[in-house]
Amino acid sequence: MVDVEAVRAAIGAVEDPEIHRSLAELGMVRQLQVSADGAVSTLIALTIPGCPLKDKLTRDVTEAARSVSGVTAVTVEFTHMTDEERTTLVADIRGGSATREITVGGPGSRTRVIAVSSGKGGVGKSSVTANLAVALARLGRTVGVIDADVWGFSIPRMLGSDRPPTVVGETLMPPEIHGVRVMSMDYFVRPDQAVMWRGPMLHKAMEQFLVDVHWDDPDYLLIDMPPGTGDIALSLAQFLPRSQSIVVTTPQQTAQRVAKRAGLMARKVNQEILGVVENMSWFTGDDGKRYDLFGDGGGQALADELEVPLLGQIPLVPAMRAGADAGLPVTIADPGGEAVQAFEALAAEVEARKPRVRAHPQLVVR
Repeated sequence: MVDVEAVRAAIGAVEDPEIHRSLAELGMVRQLQVSADGAVSTLIALTIPGCPLKDKLTRDVTEAARSVSGVTAVTVEFTHMTDEERTTLVADIRGGSATREITVGGPGSRTRVIAVSSGKGGVGKSSVTANLAVALARLGRTVGVIDADVWGFSIPRMLGSDRPPTVVGETLMPPEIHGVRVMSMDYFVRPDQAVMWRGPMLHKAMEQFLVDVHWDDPDYLLIDMPPGTGDIALSLAQFLPRSQSIVVTTPQQTAQRVAKRAGLMARKVNQEILGVVENMSWFTGDDGKRYDLFGDGGGQALADELEVPLLGQIPLVPAMRAGADAGLPVTIADPGGEAVQAFEALAAEVEARKPRVRAHPQLVVR
C-alpha cells in the first residue's frame, strides 16, 4: 500500500517555479487520490490560466510523487485560482501588506543591491552584469537583475530569457534563466518600437520595477545602469539609498576619464563604491600571448583616483560576444575559459566585500 500522506508531503514540497514557495505553503494542491494499484492523481491550482511553466510543474510534481515507494503512475491535472485567491496570495507573498512600497534592499532586507555603471556606453556594463549575475547564482546565491537601460535594454537577450513576466493580480513574476530573475523594458516594447520617455516616466518605470515585481528578497539585485548620470541614476539613488556601485571601464584612458563621472556621482549621492571592473583588458592570441588591444592601466588608474579596489579584469574573448548574441552567457558557454575564471574571481571579490554599516541620509533630487 502507498502511504498517502507521504505522497501529499512530497507533492506539497514541490516549489512553484515563479513564486519560489512550496505548493503546500501556497495552497495549490487541491485534490489527491491514490488507487490500490499505486496510481496517483492530483489537481493543482495554478496562479493564472495558461501558466507558462505548467509543463515544468507537471514534471516536478510527477517526479516528487514517484519518489514515494509503491507509486506506479502519476496523473497531474490543473485548475486555476479565483480572483479572491490570487488577491490573498499576492498579499501573502508581500508579507501581508497590500500597500505598494519598495521593500527590496530596504531596512530589514538581506538583499545587496549593486548598480553596475559607467559614464559612457560601449564598455560592456551589460556583459559584466549578466555574467556576474550568473557567476553569483552558481555560487548558490539567489540573484535578480533589473535592466535599467530603458533605451538600450539588452539583458534578456544576453541571458537567453525568452518569455515575459507572469502577471498575478498586479504583481509581476520575473522570468528566471540560469538561476537569475530578470526584469526589463524588453518584455514590454515591440521590436519595431522606440522608447522615447522623459524624466517622470523613467522615474515611474523604475519604481514599478522595484514595487510591482516579486523579487522575494534575493541575496543580490544587480542593476544594469544606462550610460551617464541622468534621470534613471538619480531615481534609483533615491529609491535605493543603501545600494552599492561597481564602475566599469576599459583600459583606454578616454573611457577611464568618462567612467570616473559615474564614480563621482555615486559619491555625491552617498552610494558606496564597491570597486572598479576593467573590461576588455586583453586578448589572448593563438600563440598564447596577451595583446593589449585597448591599451592598459585604465582600470587601475580609475580605482586609484576613486580610492577603491580594482575588483577584476575581464579579458576580451570571442565567446563573450557570441554568447551575448545567442543568449548564452560566457559563464555558461565556456566553462573553464579565462573569461569565466575572471567572472568567478569577480563574484568571489563581491562576496567578500560586504557593505559598510553607515547612515544613509535621504537623497533629495531637485
